[in-house]
Amino acid sequence: MSTSAAERLQGLSREYQKLQGDLETAVDARQRLDAQLTENEQVKKEFAQLKEHNTVYKLIGPVLVKQEQSSAKANVDNRLEFIRREMKRIEASIVDLEQKSDAKRTELVQLQASIQQPPAPAVDVSEAGAVVA
Repeated sequence: MSTSAAERLQGLSREYQKLQGDLETAVDARQRLDAQLTENEQVKKEFAQLKEHNTVYKLIGPVLVKQEQSSAKANVDNRLEFIRREMKRIEASIVDLEQKSDAKRTELVQLQASIQQPPAPAVDVSEAGAVVA
């Protein structure tokens, strides 16, 4: 294996590993957003069951502060909208990273295969015109 082929193989391997790491990070972010979405949807369901006379409190640091129901509901709706937008963005990023990773893996496999192929035997043509291998 030539030095340039080995360096190229090593470079491709590093690029592929980086893509895999980026993909793992994106999948983790997607899982966190999914958990936040579930939690906020549950809060919205609980808010739907509240009556006008129920009091809503918001935790700010170590203190519970009274909050208007309409304001609390609007905050949850805004959070849900934000989380859904972020999930779409992350999902698009995951698809892109998967495509790039697949392409890099294919390139890596092709380079490995070309390196492992034995070189073609040298052909010597003698003066008589006979081919000697």
